[in-house]
Amino acid sequence: MKEYCKFESALDILIGKWKPVILLQLISNGTMRFNELQKAIPNINKRMLTQQLRELEHHDIVHREVYKQIPPKVEYSISDYGKGLSTVLQALNDWGAAHAEHMNALYGGDRPALSKSSEEK
Repeated sequence: MKEYCKFESALDILIGKWKPVILLQLISNGTMRFNELQKAIPNINKRMLTQQLRELEHHDIVHREVYKQIPPKVEYSISDYGKGLSTVLQALNDWGAAHAEHMNALYGGDRPALSKSSEEK
């Protein structure tokens, strides 16, 4: 199955709590500086943002432009190759919103969603 199913390789690139969020920010806002990304995603710390950006850059999903000036300026954007993910990410985002509505209609707003940690107990 692995020879024919490339779904796993796609998930390897996108897996991570912050990668889809980072990509949606860059797709929505275009080129952004590190501090702009951090402000747009307030719950992420600098170390995690740096790590996730490096991984996305390694896979040629995100382009990192370094300007040789003082102070240094670095900008991030979706690479031409990474732009192919925009329809996939938008579809996942839309499905997530629809699923949240579905769960609210099914269980009401009072019941908290199950998390992985609560499923393991």
